[in-house]
Amino acid sequence: MFGLGFQEILVIALIILLLFGGKKIPELMKGLGKGVKSFKDGMNEVTDLKEEVKKDEKKDE
Repeated sequence: MFGLGFQEILVIALIILLLFGGKKIPELMKGLGKGVKSFKDGMNEVTDLKEEVKKDEKKDE
């Protein structure tokens, strides 16, 4: 995963735990998940629009 080993991921997780505390981490992960979902939805919309444009161009020919 991004060239990180288990030890590096563990250190990063511990730093996050110290900075935000145990109660805030689920909220942060929920927000991160919503952000990723929103990004994926946006990418799907772009792909759909791209396909529509291609279909329209084929009809015009």
